[in-house]
Amino acid sequence: MATIGKQDILAALTRIGELAAARGQQLDLLLLGGGVMVIVFGTREATRDLDVVILSPSDRAQVRALAATVAEEKSWPADWLNDAAKGFLTGPASGPIIFQSRGIVVRRPTIEQLLAMKLCSWRDDVDVADARRLLQELGGSQVEIWERIKPLLQPGRELKATYAYDDLWEERHDKP
Repeated sequence: MATIGKQDILAALTRIGELAAARGQQLDLLLLGGGVMVIVFGTREATRDLDVVILSPSDRAQVRALAATVAEEKSWPADWLNDAAKGFLTGPASGPIIFQSRGIVVRRPTIEQLLAMKLCSWRDDVDVADARRLLQELGGSQVEIWERIKPLLQPGRELKATYAYDDLWEERHDKP
């Protein structure tokens, strides 16, 4: 599996929720990164995996077992649902519900949090395009927006994020 598109993401989340409900569980996930960009903002057609923070149940192994079942059913890699990006998450991050089905609720972080994560990672054109789209969602001056993002930056990556934000702002406002 190279990538997961919007319909596959929604089908997989529905299925993992069905499996959870069959066990009497309710999953609460915080979706990060590419998954949010695909299903909420439509900035790309697909993502390689779904980065999540498992909010509940507290036994994360249960969620991993359910994800493994979905992976087997769909012939996907075992890590199609993972928590590898949680290290980029700083501060309170739970925003609105973006998907809900029997046995599962999926939320996304605030736009400020998503943008802070993109600015801290800033690896490639995909991060730049995602950050560009997220910045469009935020109102305010350069300083006002930065003040909302700054507390959410990953410690140790503030300088990288500052340069990335400045570049993004200048590009958006056609300044040399």
